[in-house]
Amino acid sequence: MKDQSEQLAIDALYRISSIVSTTEDLSEALEIIIDEIMHVLPSETASIEIINPDKNSLEVEAYRGFPKDVTETVLKVGAGVTGWVALHGRPVNIGDVRKDARYIEIDKRIRSELAVPMRTETGMILGVVNIDSFQKNAFSEQHVKILTLLAAEATRGLSRLWLIQQLRQTADHLEVLIDIAQSVVNKRQLDEILGIITSRSKEISPCTLSAIFLREGDERQLSLKASSGPEGPLDYTETIFLEQSSIGTAFSRRKTIEIMDLPRIEENHFRELIAEYHLASMLSCPIQFEDEVIGVLNIYTDHPHRFNDGEKRIFETLANLSAAAILNAQLYQRVFQSEEKLRRSEKLTTLGLLSSEIAHEIRNPLTVIQLLFESLTLEFEEGDPRQKDVAIIHEKLEQLEVIVSRVLSFGKSRQEMHSRYELPKLIEDTLHLVRLKLRQGKVNVSYACETSSPLKVDVNKGQIQQALLNLILNAAQALPKGGSIDISATSEQANGQNWAVVRIRDNGSGIDPAIQDSIFDSFLTGRPDGTGLGLSIVKRILKSHKGSVTVEESGPEGTTMKLLLPLAG
Repeated sequence: MKDQSEQLAIDALYRISSIVSTTEDLSEALEIIIDEIMHVLPSETASIEIINPDKNSLEVEAYRGFPKDVTETVLKVGAGVTGWVALHGRPVNIGDVRKDARYIEIDKRIRSELAVPMRTETGMILGVVNIDSFQKNAFSEQHVKILTLLAAEATRGLSRLWLIQQLRQTADHLEVLIDIAQSVVNKRQLDEILGIITSRSKEISPCTLSAIFLREGDERQLSLKASSGPEGPLDYTETIFLEQSSIGTAFSRRKTIEIMDLPRIEENHFRELIAEYHLASMLSCPIQFEDEVIGVLNIYTDHPHRFNDGEKRIFETLANLSAAAILNAQLYQRVFQSEEKLRRSEKLTTLGLLSSEIAHEIRNPLTVIQLLFESLTLEFEEGDPRQKDVAIIHEKLEQLEVIVSRVLSFGKSRQEMHSRYELPKLIEDTLHLVRLKLRQGKVNVSYACETSSPLKVDVNKGQIQQALLNLILNAAQALPKGGSIDISATSEQANGQNWAVVRIRDNGSGIDPAIQDSIFDSFLTGRPDGTGLGLSIVKRILKSHKGSVTVEESGPEGTTMKLLLPLAG
């Protein structure tokens, strides 16, 4: 009888070895193995349970004699007889399961159980082979030896299949990696490159979400630049401090960081996304080019997942590829900006030459107008508003002469003539000049000086009025159907300097976000009839007065421009 059992075992070993070697389907191999085990050993039920390293549990992969719902049974390593064998790596033969405290009942008919570990040649436990009988003391020591031999041969076959699967998976990963590289190599727009990387990286591993954070400005912060979820790109923004998140550790230490349980560690980023998508595990790889780390590539799964060494190497390679593509795009952008500056410089040079010719042609008729104006007797009664208009015309003719002279002396070294003025008076005079224009456009203007302190500034009166005029007219042009402009003057202190502050607010539709960051650049205009020089000139005038002009606020409810001028004294 013993010889017959041994012969059956030898035949089973041969069949397991030969058949498992001819298939690459893991499920098929497990079915073959469990059938051979049931054929050789006296058992009514049997199962093969494999360890899931992510969950540290045993999952039924093949079975005989049990109901179908047995596959839903999941045992933690260490729990039950099977879990004990998986934890300790030793076979167990129980003659009466009802007398063993470790036994967890699945079928009331089972009385005997034999379980042996599936141990690799390196000593690693992959799972457990389990057989059961409805009779007490159904299994002998000979059966333990036979099942141990069959489990060892099955483990060798399964190890081969897993290795083949890993190699095939690595080949697929490399194919995706090469495809990503080919997709981004000719791209020049950074947003497009980051979008490709985050969306395609999910093809490498069964992940739920991927994201790229880059260092921007402050070296202690990382900003989210691209992210992709199950439905595609995500509209999500976030900026984090390096010391407040584990991804800061990956960035600072230049080392890949793996987190198995995100909710438990209360990760300080993506809190809303972690809750929404039930994110459980994360891999964070530094994006590094040579010795410079510029960001991190993050991969997230919606289930506990232990990234194997192959996955880590693939994502680290993708991160390095990302670094090269990102730096290439940034370099291209800098080159493009340099070319744009050169083009603008050429335009400005041409404009300067053209302006000189125009100014030369304007000077002669302007001189005639000045002579004729001065020869006219324009005297009006006291209080007549035309008297003030005549004074303004005379002043503006002189200002035009100064502008023509300045254009003709373009490029020459000169010292601007500055005098001390009351800023509120300059604003009032400017509003007087445009009162008719604003009235025609049905634009209501309110002006208030919000401080009792004098706002005296050392400026070139004509230039400051020119800047104010440009801003007021720009505000009026933002109100094609009429509206309101509110102007205020006050003072504030910043950086140890006392400033006069002018705010000009309109209730228009706001500045187009696409050009908001560049509205002070030369030749940039949002109007078909614009030249793109108005705000550029305003910026130069304020800069020459050691002041500044900025867009303080802009949106659907209107735009506020803020001017700063140093207070005199």
